[in-house]
Amino acid sequence: MKPIRVLLVDDHALIRDGLRSALAQESGFTVVGEAADGFMAVKMVKALSPDVVLMDITMPRMNGLQATREICGPDAAVRTKVIILTLYDQDEHVFEALRAGASGFLLKDCLPAQLAEAIRAATSGDSMLSPSVTRRLISEFIRRPVLASVAESGLMTLTPRELDVFRLLVRGLSNEEIASTLMLGESTIKSHVKHVYQKLCVRDRAQVVIYAYENGLV
Repeated sequence: MKPIRVLLVDDHALIRDGLRSALAQESGFTVVGEAADGFMAVKMVKALSPDVVLMDITMPRMNGLQATREICGPDAAVRTKVIILTLYDQDEHVFEALRAGASGFLLKDCLPAQLAEAIRAATSGDSMLSPSVTRRLISEFIRRPVLASVAESGLMTLTPRELDVFRLLVRGLSNEEIASTLMLGESTIKSHVKHVYQKLCVRDRAQVVIYAYENGLV
């Protein structure tokens, strides 16, 4: 199996060194480059086509949110995933980063195994949010007014079992945890999750959470 190709983006060299060392502790990854700002990140993504970008938010010239929009936008030529890394779980940009297309949001003090899990999830078309970031996201949605009416048409297309899976996805459970909760095989859960994504026109877990809270479903 080919290693997952990762681009490190942070304006602090020590942080990039730490990320490189963390990935070196895990198997299946290769760091293909480093960038100190969003502008260089966008250029390097076009040149190197990495599988995943580990992206800081606050950087000179172009910040991580702007770079994520460029990398994950509908006109992007390269299908690279972006995982946002931040020092604080109260980062005010959680919602904006996910809306920009990020496939994950982790704290910089996460364990190497958690970082590796998030990267693998992103490459498989999934997403991962640290528990504290998930709480922050939920709090943000509670604080905001509902932006749209309940999307009954989308939910009506879900089978009863898919609706069960949808509810557990919104709670932040992994496929393994959903399988245990519903007493089903993990491969069956993966199939249900895929159908939920397709029917609600979302791309990953982060988008499921956004869908639910924007439409006042939770």
